[in-house]
Amino acid sequence: MIDSLPRKKALLEWHASVQDEMPAIRKFNAHIHSPYSFSAFESIGQTFQLAKSESISVLGINDFIVTDGYDEFSEHALRFKIYPIFCIEFMGLLAEEQSQGIRINDPNNPGRIYFSGKGLAYPVNPGKKVNDTLKFVKNESNRQTAVMIFKLDQHLKKIKAPFRLSFQEVKKTFAMDLVRERHIAKAIRAKVFEYYDTDKERKEFFTLLFGGKHVKSGLNHYADLENEIRSNLLKSGGEAFVPEDPKAFLSLDEIIEIILKMGGIPTYPVLLDDPAGNFTAYEGDFEKLHQELSKRNISSIELIPTRNNAEVLKKFVAFFHEKSYIITFGTEHNTPELTPLSLSCRKNDALDEQILSIGYEGVCLLAAHQYLISKEEEGLLDVSGKFKAEARNEFVKIGRAVIDRFVQP
Repeated sequence: MIDSLPRKKALLEWHASVQDEMPAIRKFNAHIHSPYSFSAFESIGQTFQLAKSESISVLGINDFIVTDGYDEFSEHALRFKIYPIFCIEFMGLLAEEQSQGIRINDPNNPGRIYFSGKGLAYPVNPGKKVNDTLKFVKNESNRQTAVMIFKLDQHLKKIKAPFRLSFQEVKKTFAMDLVRERHIAKAIRAKVFEYYDTDKERKEFFTLLFGGKHVKSGLNHYADLENEIRSNLLKSGGEAFVPEDPKAFLSLDEIIEIILKMGGIPTYPVLLDDPAGNFTAYEGDFEKLHQELSKRNISSIELIPTRNNAEVLKKFVAFFHEKSYIITFGTEHNTPELTPLSLSCRKNDALDEQILSIGYEGVCLLAAHQYLISKEEEGLLDVSGKFKAEARNEFVKIGRAVIDRFVQP
């Protein structure tokens, strides 16, 4: 697919002849989850249909610990002429920060870190050791959710619910191969609506299910309702809560090593400010965050702008762009709520042109990296895994050409 594009010299010559006709910035979204982990979308096809309707030209699949959706994503990218960015997301642990109670980019769990690999080689073939590690992490995740479902089924039996629940049913009906908490919540919500016909009956059952607590969400607001199910049943204190096994968490160094072996660029997902204007201890000081990332040769960051205040986002992006980071944006779409793929900040505030330009430059860099790797050339990182920032402009030029050639009618 990507490797079928012309060699670099021919590609750049073609682009030089047509670039005046091409848009300076194309619409993009570099981080979405697909149904292969958990997604607001029912299918990858639906994702691309929405992307096309919103005139998005670049789309990044960023599933949690799996690459199972890559082939289908690639097929739809070719069909819809939308350039694909292949990415992956991990949940790891920084032991020292955990011992000190420092929150990183998970506001509820000290030491826990979400971390992405962007612009992976496709097809993905990282070797047996990496594949075995990914399989182990996925199996551990499924083991935890299987125990959750067992405990939830016991609770359903205890309250004499008219239905039961099994891991295999949840996996077959609501998930792919990876079963997450959100799949369980969706299954419960669907079962309640299947077995009870009226809102009155449904509310009464939820009160019973929640141990006497009344449901707060509107029954027609599925996303809020499923979040409430998770909160009451699957989180700490809930009937089906199962603590995560520490051995299922990789260290950040292990995660980075895996991403590099998958041909990708280690990328830190930034949480930034919450609705009250608070930051985690790890992110509150921009200079300190830069130093922490630099120590590990991490020179790529991504943000989900809908979480952030527009002015805070702008200051943060300006700071890290000055430090020569690769910066990209996405919408995640890993909750039940189906929102637009187009980027915006909190309260639907628009991203200004400068921020969009920096973000598009970021996806061009990822596109260049994928292209060069596909041609068996060295990508954006040197042998130590450090971004070759001195060649940034040349990489952006290659990435623009790659995207424009891929998406042309």
